[in-house]
Amino acid sequence: MFTGLIRECARTLSYKGNILWLSAQYRPNIGDSIAVNGACLTVVEAKTGGFKVELSHESRETLATENFKGLVHIEPAMVIGSRVDGHLLQGHVDAVGEITSIEKDENATNFFVKTQKDIMKFISPKGSIAIDGVSLTVNDVGEDDTFRLTIISHTMRQTLFSAYKVGRRVNIETDMIARYLFNFAQNKDGVLKWNDVDRMVALY
Repeated sequence: MFTGLIRECARTLSYKGNILWLSAQYRPNIGDSIAVNGACLTVVEAKTGGFKVELSHESRETLATENFKGLVHIEPAMVIGSRVDGHLLQGHVDAVGEITSIEKDENATNFFVKTQKDIMKFISPKGSIAIDGVSLTVNDVGEDDTFRLTIISHTMRQTLFSAYKVGRRVNIETDMIARYLFNFAQNKDGVLKWNDVDRMVALY
């Protein structure tokens, strides 16, 4: 599990086949889970100044792997009992979106992201979402499979968003509770019971 608060921006040393080699101050152990641009990956080699993670075929097909160059967001898995300042994430990327517009708005910046239609049901105004592993709030949802994020200057400084351009593809993880509630609503009798909702909220 992760929180969507970026630990560090690591530098890509190489990405070949199914192995991504990163240089970072953070020192993981072999077998640790670490989110790279929002995707939960396993550390398979650790050495002085960096570590390597392995990507499955499904991960390579799902993620915006073209961004595994230059700097990337990393976040180690959370420790039970840790304070959760973002929101709970699994590191399971649902889809890739594309930044269609960037607009400055006083002390913040609006990013408009378009994604595939089948995940829009999990995205709601004022709901949580992770973009490239960063915990953010959805400010608005459009009718054209587009949603708007308003990112404050602190987040711009602490993440790679200040370097993002129109046309960049980004990894998206929708809100976990929204996904679970939707699946509960698809049960055989078509009824979502309040005790199911209570149980999900308690787990969240």
